[in-house]
Amino acid sequence: MTINNKVYINYFDSVSCAGNDSLELFQSVCEQKDTIFTDTSYIKEKVVAIGKVSKDENLQNILLKRCEKLLEETKLVDFSKTLLIVGSSVGGMDETERLFFQNANYKKINYKKHPVDAIAYHLKEKFSFYDDVSFSTACTSSANALGYAKEVISKGIYENVLVIGIDTLSYTTVCGFSALSVLSSKPCTPFDKNRDGMNVSEGFAILLLQNKKEENSIELCGVGYSSDAHHMTQPHPEGLGAKSAMQNAIYDAKLNINDISYINAHGTGTYANDFSELNAINSLFIDKKPKVSSTKSITGHTLGAAGAIEAVICCMILQNQIIPPNKGLVEPEIDGINYSMEISKERLNYAISNSFAFGGNNTSLIFGITK
Repeated sequence: MTINNKVYINYFDSVSCAGNDSLELFQSVCEQKDTIFTDTSYIKEKVVAIGKVSKDENLQNILLKRCEKLLEETKLVDFSKTLLIVGSSVGGMDETERLFFQNANYKKINYKKHPVDAIAYHLKEKFSFYDDVSFSTACTSSANALGYAKEVISKGIYENVLVIGIDTLSYTTVCGFSALSVLSSKPCTPFDKNRDGMNVSEGFAILLLQNKKEENSIELCGVGYSSDAHHMTQPHPEGLGAKSAMQNAIYDAKLNINDISYINAHGTGTYANDFSELNAINSLFIDKKPKVSSTKSITGHTLGAAGAIEAVICCMILQNQIIPPNKGLVEPEIDGINYSMEISKERLNYAISNSFAFGGNNTSLIFGITK
């Protein structure tokens, strides 16, 4: 198939601990607001810092309302000609846990509302989509959803794709990461020499991708994948998989390595992840060093939703030509990186957003100003 349509992000929205919409999210990131707080409700006799969405209703119900808002604010009449792609790590696990703990048994659990496609199932109760597909690849879930959206639009299979990245807090994820000894008791400090772990968080982002450019479109220019399979949970210490994913994205976008102005790093605040990613960036970008920052000190790590939420942040960065700083970075561990230490106005054309996950599955996305 030789069709090679360009792919444009024409609408986006988000909800996270950093804000009730994308503007609040971007303000929180730029102003280094305090959005991560300690919690003792998930793990007995242990304090962890997590990112909770301030809400009066289920996150999935908020998502329904934001999809209605999308139809009101775009040229779409309905979703009948739109492919729905959901990226999620936990699916409907939080609802399953709620019912199980409430009833002390599994009999009232709806099996259709538990798996990763529970989000799509919930949305299809309200809307009619042309088709749907769900990705669950841990922390690359919604990044891979965006990658698949680019593929089907560029090949002319679909004109409209709605990508949703969503994950909610659950005992399974918080306790699971605690068992790996990677949770911090305070807001995480990616890339800092004294970092001590990550913050599990919740939230969602929705992005409408189309084959037609609009006034404020951001182009999804390139997607790069890799699978280093170094370890079940830890990345290769030299960042071989991360480097390969970024290289593949640059090649897919038909760009030169020096065209990249900014990297939204995966940057979780764990020792292994940050060390690996910084080594990858150092070994790939030799002559021109793009600015690097992680926004997870503000958003927390939203797991399967991270790729989509950080795609929204990259869109805002390019539209506003502003690079946010690294919050909490006092003593960088590795030299040679162009860390963003304060908010700065820059001339930006292309930005990379990295998402890396268990099993060494890595995805890098390149976003660009439309020409």
